[in-house]
Amino acid sequence: MALPAAERKALRQLAADFKNRRVLVVGDVMLDRYIRGSVSRISPEAPVPVVRVTHQTLVPGGAGNVCANLASLGATVDLMAVVGSDDAGTSLASELSSRRVLTGNLVADGDRVTSQKCRVVAERQQVVRYDLESSGHLSASTEREILSRLPRAIAEARAVILSDYGKGVISPKILAAAIKLARRRGIPVTVDPKIEHFKRYKGVTCITPNLHEAWSGMRLVPKPGDDEIEKLGRAILKTLRSDSVLITRSADGMSLFEKSGRISHIPTKAREVFDVTGAGDTVVATLTLALACGAAIKRAAEISNYAAGIVVGKLGTAVTTVEELQEAIA
Repeated sequence: MALPAAERKALRQLAADFKNRRVLVVGDVMLDRYIRGSVSRISPEAPVPVVRVTHQTLVPGGAGNVCANLASLGATVDLMAVVGSDDAGTSLASELSSRRVLTGNLVADGDRVTSQKCRVVAERQQVVRYDLESSGHLSASTEREILSRLPRAIAEARAVILSDYGKGVISPKILAAAIKLARRRGIPVTVDPKIEHFKRYKGVTCITPNLHEAWSGMRLVPKPGDDEIEKLGRAILKTLRSDSVLITRSADGMSLFEKSGRISHIPTKAREVFDVTGAGDTVVATLTLALACGAAIKRAAEISNYAAGIVVGKLGTAVTTVEELQEAIA
């Protein structure tokens, strides 16, 4: 069902208002490294292809992709995260800066490595992926450094995103401090959740799990049907005492649950689906940016749904722009 013309006009204006809204992203950042080449023979050392490397691409991943989405939509983006004192950390900072992401709150920890996902791609086929990462708890000194920087960073922001990939930055102390400071300032705080930490995110403005994360985070067995999903959404609201829950449902769109009791099922806007990689980052980025502009949660969910519909129609981890968003809404 198409939105009324007046609502589409309001959404286009909302997208125009995104420019220069300052959003703080706190979370786990990583470097996605794509090593591309061709294969013409099998190794004599083992039954594996020999990839002749032709080029390499570096892309910010994890919370970095949330930042890239925000920046592409015109926001001023401040990232607070932890990297290693290594070449990958330097490369990641450079890639973020090239996308107009502020990196002054990137904390370097010499006892950690910068998390990397390294994909070797021959022609269009991924041959192997290898990961380098630190996923344990932050050291006490690094956690204190993050906590000491949070008050000023949140004081300068219009909204906060907590991007939890389970690498250690969203610790219980940092999570509690960020939520408390954002709530005290009266600005929205949203969470892109990690299943294992699901029940920690109490008191946020909105949590944005996909359907699998929602069932698993609540330790429930998935059940079919909208009625069961509505029970699930209400259970999450009650457990987390959040203002709202936005469950993304792939081809079935989104379901928004508000503490007022209102439930909205939003059909997908995707025309073609090529790749869902990073779509959750697009949703939380666009939703939060809309909330930073003062939009009601329903309207924020609607515009994030349009944004998701755009990026899943692109290959690879993708972002969208205000111009693309306004054209899709029209």
